[in-house]
Amino acid sequence: MNGRWLAVLRAGTAFVLAAAALASPGFLSEAGMVSLLISSSFIGCITIGMTLITLSGNIMAFCLGATAAASTMIFVAASNWGGLAFAVPATLLFGAAVTGAQGLVIGSLRANPIIVSIASLALIEGIAEGLMQGQSLYFANAVGYQALRGKIFGIPGEFVVFVAVLAVGQFILSLTAFGRHIYLVGDSARAATALGIRVWRTVGFVYFWAGIFTAAAGILLAVRYGGGNMGYGAGYDYDAIAAVLVGGTAIQGGRGAVWRSFIGVLVIAVVQMILLLNGFRDEWQYFIAGLIVLGAIMLQTRLVRG
Repeated sequence: MNGRWLAVLRAGTAFVLAAAALASPGFLSEAGMVSLLISSSFIGCITIGMTLITLSGNIMAFCLGATAAASTMIFVAASNWGGLAFAVPATLLFGAAVTGAQGLVIGSLRANPIIVSIASLALIEGIAEGLMQGQSLYFANAVGYQALRGKIFGIPGEFVVFVAVLAVGQFILSLTAFGRHIYLVGDSARAATALGIRVWRTVGFVYFWAGIFTAAAGILLAVRYGGGNMGYGAGYDYDAIAAVLVGGTAIQGGRGAVWRSFIGVLVIAVVQMILLLNGFRDEWQYFIAGLIVLGAIMLQTRLVRG
């Protein structure tokens, strides 16, 4: 498939999405736009972390949704104990530690990233279930965290945080030596080693930053829903994977960008909003997300083969 046909496909997809959005009742309303921005923020923060992992050649992580959910409970518990100023860094540190540990295992032992993420998913959910038994945590005092639910120049605070996370992610990739190392490791770990790059350290820091961005999503979720629960992260892994692939990041690593994932996030959020406004249940959202991932993988495979 050449570039011309790819451009036609993208234009056609954009046209179909725009037509479906305009035909959906309430899509262009103020409430609809606010909802779109907020939902894309949750998906987006996780997607930025998933983008870094994919670029480094480690395919995907299937425990970022669970990490975000666990972060909601950490944030609530830390907020109740030490206040907002303590809760934010504590939650970010939690996310960095959980995924950073996975990165060190993957990078130093060359372990299969999918197996490691699935094992981590089981550990996170198992520990959370053992401690909470499916119950939620709630803020003891609404003062402080409620300010994070406000608007800045009419834009939801969640979306502002997402844009800040996106800027940090793109800065890392474009303007730091670490970002260049991510691309090199993703393109060929063996060649990167020959160039003197410590692959294990690069992979470890990739997961470290992915954990920070994922924990930021957890904070936003806790603030939006007024508490913490493991159910808040359900489905976000698949949405993030879909957004990364729709944005054009190569599934084998080494090619892509955070700003492209931003486009993917908006596409996934628009699709979800269209389905929601037209009365489709959550099962259909998962089904459509699966089709998008499958289509993106098939398209990438076709492009690689020429």
